[in-house]
Amino acid sequence: MKRQTLWTYDFTVITIGSLISLVGNSMSNFALSLVVLDYTGSTFLYMLFNVSFQLPIMICPVLAGPYLDRMSRKKVIYTLDFLSAGIYFVLFLLMRGGWFSYPALFAVSLLTGAIDGIYVVAFDSFYPNLITEGNFQKGYSIYGMLVDLSGLVGPLASVIYYQMGGAASLFAINAVSFLAAACFEVTIRFQETHMADAPQETAQSAFGQFRRELREGVDYIRGEKGLLLIALYFMTLSVAGSTDELTLPYFLNHAERFAVWPVAAATLYAVLANFMVAGRLAGGVVQYKTQVPKEKKFSVALVVYVVTTALAGSVLFLPVPLMAVSFFLNGVLGVTSYTIRSAAMQSYVPDNKRARFNGIFQMITFLGSVVGSLAVGALAEILPERGIVVGANILQLGAIYLFIWRGREHVKKVYNREV
Repeated sequence: MKRQTLWTYDFTVITIGSLISLVGNSMSNFALSLVVLDYTGSTFLYMLFNVSFQLPIMICPVLAGPYLDRMSRKKVIYTLDFLSAGIYFVLFLLMRGGWFSYPALFAVSLLTGAIDGIYVVAFDSFYPNLITEGNFQKGYSIYGMLVDLSGLVGPLASVIYYQMGGAASLFAINAVSFLAAACFEVTIRFQETHMADAPQETAQSAFGQFRRELREGVDYIRGEKGLLLIALYFMTLSVAGSTDELTLPYFLNHAERFAVWPVAAATLYAVLANFMVAGRLAGGVVQYKTQVPKEKKFSVALVVYVVTTALAGSVLFLPVPLMAVSFFLNGVLGVTSYTIRSAAMQSYVPDNKRARFNGIFQMITFLGSVVGSLAVGALAEILPERGIVVGANILQLGAIYLFIWRGREHVKKVYNREV
């Protein structure tokens, strides 16, 4: 039987819309990081600001999941993009006048984190429906490459920020990006059917019904040991991954180590980060062009987890050229991990339970991010950045052994599937 084409109208539209919004969002997030660091000069306040974004991303998915299994995910996606366009337009107007308030930006970060927390569950639950049968690996390799392409704007964002005297222009770009993405998403033709399979309305109170449906989602993931082990592993990965946020402060705090390079330390960091993006793009092309044999997917993922942990733990000790190589290799392997995991899990979970599962999965992983960011931010006030990075990745190697290797028979059931 001839395989269906991946590039249907709906998949093309969601791809274009996602790329536009991801690029704008990447620029504004980079700008916000620079604003907070420049105005406060504190690594702890910078990490606390990141936590203000991560905390609602941890809480909102699990709250939104039960509702998103009974309502239109498409409408949620484009409505949140319209709302985001408005928020960043207001930020543009404020920043253009030279305004800065750490508490106010902290509150804005909480709001945008809540939006992102709901959006990611809606998107992750809706996106698989726009991929034709047999094309899940290709579809997720494309989305992985979109995320990576958005990361390429880091150096451009740095140049705009410093040359134009602040973040206002970047927020204007982001507002336009979200508006354009929402306009594309409105035109998607797919007719959602998951609402018909959702639990029926009952005489229970709204809270009682929410609690029942949430419990069903929790029971589902507890009953699927492979999914549970994967979620616990990615929670610990999020803890260790929080040390990535030390890379920019490391470059800014030790600018003298990079004085031989003819660019600002922040710009050099952005350029190096793009080597990881380039690696992820290269890995995405490989994933799009080739199909990993289903019986080897677990083994490939396990090797990737070990190697990327080793690369992440050693990168800050390397000279700049070898940093670039390390970032590139981490990118190639990282997108391989993402494609195998996302395609396997999203095809494994039934559509009428997908939002609840994704909500719980996001909550578990972002719990790791919040805990990691708070711990890393506090430790960075008293310990060198490189020591924190090494320690976190040693712990991550232990998590690979505990959750992935020891639980391999359960994890294989999820990963080693034809998608």
